[in-house]
Amino acid sequence: MEVIPAIDLRGGRCVRLTQGDYARETVFSDDPVEMAHRWAGEGATRIHVVDLDGAREGRPVNDDVVRRIIEAVELPVQVAGGVRTLDAVQAWLDTGADRVILGTAAVRDPELAAEASRRHGERIVVSIDARGGVVAVEGWREETKLQAESFLRTLAGLGVPRFVYTDINRDAMLESPNYEMIETMVGATECPLIAAGGVAEVENLTRLSELGVEGAIVGLALYDGRVQLPEALMRLKLLS
Repeated sequence: MEVIPAIDLRGGRCVRLTQGDYARETVFSDDPVEMAHRWAGEGATRIHVVDLDGAREGRPVNDDVVRRIIEAVELPVQVAGGVRTLDAVQAWLDTGADRVILGTAAVRDPELAAEASRRHGERIVVSIDARGGVVAVEGWREETKLQAESFLRTLAGLGVPRFVYTDINRDAMLESPNYEMIETMVGATECPLIAAGGVAEVENLTRLSELGVEGAIVGLALYDGRVQLPEALMRLKLLS
């Protein structure tokens, strides 16, 4: 299982939002590229970069910073936030992103996600972000009527090859992941699933590995030192 450090960008800085709330922001670095180098140096095999301003505005905002991160590290970088069109997907892939993540766009237009998947295969990921099992969009500010599990099944049926599932209520709360819901989501599809939200200690990662997720995106627990990336990677290697 991959442990994927998250670099969330707002105003060009590396931040974390509590439960996706833009009014509850903690700044961890004024130099996101330096953070990318740090995670690469500690053994990360992939980095998850989110343009929070882009997610809010529906278009890339921190694209220059994201581009510099992609250029600075030799690791695969998956990019999320404000990707709403097929042209935007293509632009990120042309820039060097390994994967492009669709969230709101996939909810608003599932066929767009299907077409992106037909064109780009494994390089497309759909992020299903849910609060209480209900999908949220527009930077997590709007709740839909979609149930996360049924939406996952729909998109898998349309050919989407990979998913991220984020439990918004657990995000940056350090309360442990929502194992029950993650297990449900893993069981709903044969597609690889990456879990996000709630990781507070290495034991959470070993439990997620046992549930069969492909990877776990970790943010606050890495930044405040509760999880040391080299230790986590070693523990997971011993399990394999």
